[in-house]
Amino acid sequence: MTILQANRFSSLVGEIYDAAANPALRSAALEQVSNFVGGCAATILSRDAARLSIEIHEHFGTDTRFRQLYRDRYVELDPLLDRHLDFAAGQTVGVADIMPQSDFEASSFYREWVEPQGAIDLATVTLEKTVARTTILQVLRHRSRGTVDDAMRERMRLLAPHIQRSRVMGRQIRARSHTVDDLADVLDGLSTAICLLDAEGRVVHANASCRQLFVDANLLAMVGDRIVGRNTQADKIFRGLFEFSADAGTHSNGRRQVELVTSSDGHHYLLHAVPLRRERHLPRDGAATVLFVQRATMVSSLVPDAIAVAFRLTPSELRVLMAIVEIGGVPDIAAKLGIAETTVKTHLSRLFEKTGAGRQADLVKIAAGFAAPFGRQTGAGDAV
Repeated sequence: MTILQANRFSSLVGEIYDAAANPALRSAALEQVSNFVGGCAATILSRDAARLSIEIHEHFGTDTRFRQLYRDRYVELDPLLDRHLDFAAGQTVGVADIMPQSDFEASSFYREWVEPQGAIDLATVTLEKTVARTTILQVLRHRSRGTVDDAMRERMRLLAPHIQRSRVMGRQIRARSHTVDDLADVLDGLSTAICLLDAEGRVVHANASCRQLFVDANLLAMVGDRIVGRNTQADKIFRGLFEFSADAGTHSNGRRQVELVTSSDGHHYLLHAVPLRRERHLPRDGAATVLFVQRATMVSSLVPDAIAVAFRLTPSELRVLMAIVEIGGVPDIAAKLGIAETTVKTHLSRLFEKTGAGRQADLVKIAAGFAAPFGRQTGAGDAV
């Protein structure tokens, strides 16, 4: 190649890899491939091993009618399509490698499919060969350029591995994108607020429940790309929680910290911080901590019977424990249950003794440990 041709080749390879990340660029990249190798039309297609079907992945320069004719009739007459089984991988095959040009021009494939498109010849090169299928690049040669020559063969051979790597990269990117999108949909369907934070405390992702938490702004809010507590207690606990998690992600095997916080409207929430394993070479803006925020309420998912069995609680002690989770203060508990404050305090003392807790907040954490880790968002038509 000349210096100009080498520069053009290098630029084209870049366009081929750009198309892996952006499907909208694929048609233009294939057009450039066709022009570079000296073709007038190009197609990337696959044929299954049983020779029952073909799939056209990308095309340039061939209109819909001729693509359909190829699928319906002329695929079986194409003299090059299945000949790659007889040649080395990556070798470009032209008609002259299979038959005399005169015989090709006498065939119905040439007269009815190739020639009507203004072409005189075609060349193919294998991109991928598996047990299930073979994928090739097919390029038509316009009659004004003459038949396939060695320069065309060599250029197709050089481009083939780049085209195939781009295709593999594209599949990987799409698969990863679908996985991320699917995971985001799953997280958005959960009632538990979930937020991913990077090593600097910036929000990487927040599910729908977490975003709503920020909108309500009774407990946590977003300032820029960071979370702040809406009151001094909540902010102090959140900061300590994040610092713990950041340290744990570096020095331990995934410990987690749980704290109880109260929102500005008086509701209790449990904050769970779970550090993610991080390798030294990973970028700092990747997810480093998962934050779970759950409303502390007396719901069936707390499995009161299991709590009672685990700590040998009496029915009265269990009622007080559940009221602590939902309400919190001794006077309010007494009013709700219709008992004296001294009775509530007696039950509290026994709860501390049986569970080993030292504070009401610890009792809430213990009860939350029996809850299902996630609830599902309810929507129209869902049973509540």
